[in-house]
Amino acid sequence: MAVWALGINHQTAPLDVRGRFAFALDQVPEALRRLRAALTRPPEAALLSTCNRTELYCACDEPLIEPSARWLADTAGVAPDTLLRHAYVLQDDAAARHAFRVASGLDSMVLGEPQILGQLKDAVRAADEAGALGTTLHQLFQRSFAVAKQVRSSTDIGAHSISMAAAAVRLASQLFEDLREIRVLFVGAGEMIELAATHFAARQPRAMVIANRTLERGEKLAARFGAEVMRLSDLPTRLHEFDAVVSCTASTLPLIGLGMVESALRRRRHRPMFMVDLAVPRDIEAEVKALDDVYLYTVDDLAAVVQAGKDQRQAAVAQAEAIIDAGVQSFMHWLRQRDPHGGVVQLIRDLQTQTDAWREAEIARARRLLARGEDVDAVLQALARGLTQKMLHGALAELHSGDETSRRQTAEVVSRLFLRGRVGTGGDAGAPQSVPRA
Repeated sequence: MAVWALGINHQTAPLDVRGRFAFALDQVPEALRRLRAALTRPPEAALLSTCNRTELYCACDEPLIEPSARWLADTAGVAPDTLLRHAYVLQDDAAARHAFRVASGLDSMVLGEPQILGQLKDAVRAADEAGALGTTLHQLFQRSFAVAKQVRSSTDIGAHSISMAAAAVRLASQLFEDLREIRVLFVGAGEMIELAATHFAARQPRAMVIANRTLERGEKLAARFGAEVMRLSDLPTRLHEFDAVVSCTASTLPLIGLGMVESALRRRRHRPMFMVDLAVPRDIEAEVKALDDVYLYTVDDLAAVVQAGKDQRQAAVAQAEAIIDAGVQSFMHWLRQRDPHGGVVQLIRDLQTQTDAWREAEIARARRLLARGEDVDAVLQALARGLTQKMLHGALAELHSGDETSRRQTAEVVSRLFLRGRVGTGGDAGAPQSVPRA
């Protein structure tokens, strides 16, 4: 099976490009069904989409890289060349290594962060629901989970890790003298907002409010932190109340526009606003960043902050990479063993097919001779000789071709294959022995 990964991430593509390729988790099963229907041979497929990456993992009996890239580009409404300028395409062991590094947090903006493993597991479940997860990708991802667990438990890769949420609080504390005096608005109610709310709540701000499209889900999260709840539709009239805004939704269009923020600033008499947009695509229009009294940070802007502590984790990276290398070798061995085109199983099948063809050819020849009245013993001798010649032809041809080194290597292989048990006690065990003529 051919295995490949096609993707973009925070290292290869800017935020606005990543936003074009973002998929909400509930969109993934249908997207995978469309992918499999669009390709000439439906591959095994899984789609991972987070704020930092969108990656398509596939397996098929032939690498359908170009059509899968074309499908991903078409889905995002961009030209394939635009995608490929920012994308990476990895095959076989390189694809497996990438999946293992992603699961282990080695390819994250926050080195060693644990959230990506949960996101990858969600992506695999979505692929399974879509009926797109076959034996090969199932093995790949189950092994990636096991490798990630080993990396997490036997190295310090997660030590000193600073999450996006913690980085947001750190930046806010640089702008405001006392976080206990600010009012914080959280837009959304997903995992990233939950993390951000947890970190801000620890600093005991004056008020915390959660705005979410689904009021029930917002109320459930608000209850954990003693926060208030508001509707998204109230954003234009209430945005001015908040000193800090943290947004992360699955909206395909910005929820907070330039005009809305300008209006809020006028009502605040231009007191500064701290805004963090963790969404991909953006929740807050990019033009907002140009306003004098707004401090807007995106996921990419937080990169420098979350690198803190990276030096302390570098020693653990080498250990983690060694674990990943072992996992990749194990997966590739498994893949080769079951590979119907290049593995041992197929080689055995090919040999059996070839020998069956030779046997049928010689039997058919023998029957023709017998039908003409030829002596039975002579026909049997001819049949045996014909089979022997066919079976030895390739080996004998190799022994007479190539340079001395290749002939010596061929001789050793032929000896092991055809003369096993006939090696003399006093000679070279690897040298071919003579075969008496019939």
